[in-house]
Amino acid sequence: MRLVVFGANGPTGRQVTEQATAAGHTVTAVTRHPDAFPLAHPRLRIAAADVLDAAAVDRVVAGHDAVISTLGVPYGRAPVTVYSTGLTHISRAMTRHGLRRLVCVTSTVLFGVPAPGEGFLFRKVMEPFFARVVGRTVYDDMRRMEEIVRTGGLDWTVLRPAGLFDSDQVSDYRMHPGRLPGRFTSRADLAHALMREAVTEGHPRAFLDVRTTEGTPSMLDVIRKEAFGR
Repeated sequence: MRLVVFGANGPTGRQVTEQATAAGHTVTAVTRHPDAFPLAHPRLRIAAADVLDAAAVDRVVAGHDAVISTLGVPYGRAPVTVYSTGLTHISRAMTRHGLRRLVCVTSTVLFGVPAPGEGFLFRKVMEPFFARVVGRTVYDDMRRMEEIVRTGGLDWTVLRPAGLFDSDQVSDYRMHPGRLPGRFTSRADLAHALMREAVTEGHPRAFLDVRTTEGTPSMLDVIRKEAFGR
């Protein structure tokens, strides 16, 4: 298939691009900084575009079969609009050019229910702190994005991973239309799930949890890397 990946220069986007080209698909990797994109492949085209630029999005969407969005921004206090504005532009471009299949990423936090089997400290202190304080502006815009996608008339699937960590190998991960037990999702597993949903009939019009069940890190390791950059 001919896939276009937004957010391609992020850690998950690079995994999607690499896995998709290895699987035989043709990929257009969309990034604001094409000179810094680290991958090369005969079936890979790198396109310079900002998802906030509607005309640029329209140009790169044309001629593809499906769209994968791995857009992401770090936590911060400033209002976030990348998710909602970006998916507005992507959805409109897809409709204009006759594309139907859209797969994108938000967060397990948006299920709005505790993870099964979690302890009191995580359910009542740690997760609410990240959801309502540290990551509030990010999750607010993810919710706006999900509503745009849900009502946009496309064949969409939204994957809601847990705490992301790096891994070189795809594992025997779980995927379910409801919150799963466990705290972590490897980027390799998330990328594989995104690609699989995009190139198959998948689970249209569903919000899916994606959870890695083996080789997961400690919570402290993930907090240090993802929230504080150490």
